[in-house]
Amino acid sequence: MKVLVAIDESEGGLYALKWALENLFFNHETATPGAEGSPVITVVHVQPHFQPPHTAIPVGPVIFATPAVMDSVKKAQEESASEVVSRATKLCEQHMIKPEMMVIRGNPKEMIVEAVEDMNADILVVGSRGLGQIKRAFLGSVSDYCVHHAKCPVLIVRPPKSSGK
Repeated sequence: MKVLVAIDESEGGLYALKWALENLFFNHETATPGAEGSPVITVVHVQPHFQPPHTAIPVGPVIFATPAVMDSVKKAQEESASEVVSRATKLCEQHMIKPEMMVIRGNPKEMIVEAVEDMNADILVVGSRGLGQIKRAFLGSVSDYCVHHAKCPVLIVRPPKSSGK
């Protein structure tokens, strides 16, 4: 079984990975990663392309990002991706699972679906950010897009509600 888990910087993304490790990998203490019948997990993190800010107003100043600003943003994105991958790797190590890690750049919705197709995944696991109906309508939902476009079953994992709410 090929499992693809899509993660981002949110706690919901990391919780989805934790859930997958705890619930989809039975007998992982004795399983040999990559052995026949043993599940394979790929963790994918998508960095969106940097889009320089600009105004949509036809009158007034237009703001352009300088090369130095763009370099700074790219460096921050690389550091963020490195942190996400580090956290995911540690979580996998705690469960004695050696994952394949992928960091790709592009539109997260489209790149996750493309990764599913490229690796011929049997299941896609994604976290839920818990957007309300209005925010989801304006911002879109990665999990919703994946459910409608991925060519494999999609499992959306909701983090447990905290006791403080």
